[in-house]
Amino acid sequence: MEAQDCNGNTLVDGDTVQVTKDLKVKGMGKTLKRGSTIKNIRTTGNPGQIECRIGKSTIVLKTEFMKKV
Repeated sequence: MEAQDCNGNTLVDGDTVQVTKDLKVKGMGKTLKRGSTIKNIRTTGNPGQIECRIGKSTIVLKTEFMKKV
């Protein structure tokens, strides 16, 4: 199965996505604001999740809150 963003577009490794909703990230003291751009994502074994780097941290985010740029 392929990872898809909130609009149904297929996500692949290296894509750039944009956050569609303010997200509080557990374990981090910061909130990802709506409209933030995340570059160079990686897909995981789960089609509903992607992995990315925010600063020096690697986090896993749900694809339902991402939009392909």
